[in-house]
Amino acid sequence: QQMYAQQKYMYDHHIHRMEHRIVNLRQPFLRPIVRGKVKAPVEFGAKLDISVVNGMVRLERQSFETYNESTLLPQEIERYQDRYGHYPERVLADKIYRNRVNLAYCKERGIRLSGPALGRPKKDAVRDRRLEYKDNCDRVEVERAFSLAKRRFGLTQIRTYLKETTQSVIALSILALNLGKLQAIQCTPILFYLQVLLWKVKRALKWLPCQKVAFVQ
Repeated sequence: QQMYAQQKYMYDHHIHRMEHRIVNLRQPFLRPIVRGKVKAPVEFGAKLDISVVNGMVRLERQSFETYNESTLLPQEIERYQDRYGHYPERVLADKIYRNRVNLAYCKERGIRLSGPALGRPKKDAVRDRRLEYKDNCDRVEVERAFSLAKRRFGLTQIRTYLKETTQSVIALSILALNLGKLQAIQCTPILFYLQVLLWKVKRALKWLPCQKVAFVQ
């Protein structure tokens, strides 16, 4: 009934958009999210907001409704302050986060928000290209986290139909991503010693006298 009412309202008013529009009968909580990508300009699914601190990924927010993620930056920074007892030295965020409100918020707290300045660049402006390059390289960790979660931890293979179970599966994917990171950190010393041992074995075998073996029929 709700879907019929929405479709009839759009038909009567000659529009194609409305809030909380139902596009899937089996999953009525899904909403079309305009992403502006070439392959998929409109996506259907959860919208995630994550943060990466020392390699660990934290799921800040997940929602099936469209929202402006730039408004969440002050809340996420305050949660960081509650967890660690101090504000971060720098925040590596996308361009959408660099608005006047967020810039003023970060400036008041001594936080450097990465990215170019707002407006047209001045002719005599001095840009620290090394700093920009380092920030861009460090920010790749966020994109890498999304890529790993999709390729290795099933973020694109969700088969649940309820809203609550779907959100649980997404959270478990992020948890598995962090567990994989911790496992890699703990296994690094073991792998190092195994490589040293293998190198010593190869070196010992290299100096062993060769024995010629002849096969006679």
